[in-house]
Amino acid sequence: MTARQPLFVGGSWTEPDGGHYEVIDPASEETVGWAPEASRDQVFAACAAAREAFGPWSRTPPEERAAVLGRAAGIIAGRLKEYASLARAETGATLGIARALQVGVAAARFRRYARVEPAEWAIPPQINEAGPMGKAGVMGALAVRQPVGVVTCVTSYNNPWANPAGKVAPALAMGNTVVVKPAPQDPLSVYRMARALKDAGVPPGVVNVVSGRSTGIGEAAVASPDVDMVSFTGSTAVGQRIAEVCGRDMKRQLMELGGKGAALVFDDADLASAVAGIGTTFSFYSGQICTAPTRVLAQRGIHDRLVEQLAAYARRLKVGDPREPDTVVGPVISAAHRDRVESYIELGRKEGAVVVTGGERPDPPSGFYVAPTLLAGCGNDMRVVREEIFGPVVTVVPFDDEEEGIALANDTDYGLIDYVWSGDVARAFRVARRLRAGGVGVNTVGRNMEAPFGGFKRSGVGRDVGSYALHAYSEVQAIVWPG
Repeated sequence: MTARQPLFVGGSWTEPDGGHYEVIDPASEETVGWAPEASRDQVFAACAAAREAFGPWSRTPPEERAAVLGRAAGIIAGRLKEYASLARAETGATLGIARALQVGVAAARFRRYARVEPAEWAIPPQINEAGPMGKAGVMGALAVRQPVGVVTCVTSYNNPWANPAGKVAPALAMGNTVVVKPAPQDPLSVYRMARALKDAGVPPGVVNVVSGRSTGIGEAAVASPDVDMVSFTGSTAVGQRIAEVCGRDMKRQLMELGGKGAALVFDDADLASAVAGIGTTFSFYSGQICTAPTRVLAQRGIHDRLVEQLAAYARRLKVGDPREPDTVVGPVISAAHRDRVESYIELGRKEGAVVVTGGERPDPPSGFYVAPTLLAGCGNDMRVVREEIFGPVVTVVPFDDEEEGIALANDTDYGLIDYVWSGDVARAFRVARRLRAGGVGVNTVGRNMEAPFGGFKRSGVGRDVGSYALHAYSEVQAIVWPG
């Protein structure tokens, strides 16, 4: 019998009021485990436990909090094989991705916030001609980062290790306490993270994990009066609903939402580099990533060659069992999501796009697979170009000159990460500065993990990663005194 996972509330493993539900391996359609279905009362209890723990944890010296995070990083790294195997089974990611970019990144993120950074800084003295007392004076000031309080972390299904770690680690480092509500498709990994933190010595109530398929679970975790801030990664539509609830109670928000990343490829680009970068949409989490360069804008001089090379690249990728070392493209998360992605491919056909490669369900007898699909002959008004598909599907739109390319790139509701490929570095940076996106990759899809991360427009609110995450999970307090 596969183990039945309890909730983690107030430092204790707690049986769920709503019983358990199956977690399905997207590759085999077999049962990975049984996840707990919390009740609203249990979610409120988790938030209350976090509120009770906040005072003592926020007063714990930063060095002690950092030491807990450092021990957690070591525990996660030491259990890499076990945790990566579970992550692969829950998400359908290839084993290499599960090891390096899920569990490995999670350990790195805990390690990153296990170092203490200054939480206060001096502000230059100000000479006041006159003040409330009627006398001139010199006023000194100090800015101090203070923890926000209780943070609800609502995490995404595409990376149940790195995404929660990117929220929990900086939040705890700043002295906040957390309630984590993982995605219903793959919550078991997040409970392993909670176990690692418990083993690392995190006090009861500082970290809580509650899961469930009911939308009421997430709503309760957001609406609880004990919650001061919500950190959410997911779709723009859900983010909008969360923001409405937060707005009523003036709760802080950090939102990393949808994306439809434009990849501008100019005539002078290194096509091999562009193809390899854009091709990550097909392979990296099977396109289930908001930062993917899914919307290719190709200058006409290289358009046909780029389409041809992208199609050839996609056809070479092995689709299949993510446990096999040579598999590059695993399944998408569920049958429902596979159907959604396939419906977009069919919509593209109806809109007049040309399916250059893919478009058919691949061979594996079980699992939720979508073949890497390239849609050419697209216009910027097509839904497949404008809407987030969240699968291994790339669209290609031609453009004539730099101005048109920039205009097409910015003609979107989204603005998370865009990309520019050009042999003219001056032009690449000039174009990058005109793109309405939170990040721009110049001749790369790589990330600098200290650079601020977040979106413009409907792609999010706020910035995190590196020191920016410490700002995101804190309030700034000013202390002023006469000089």
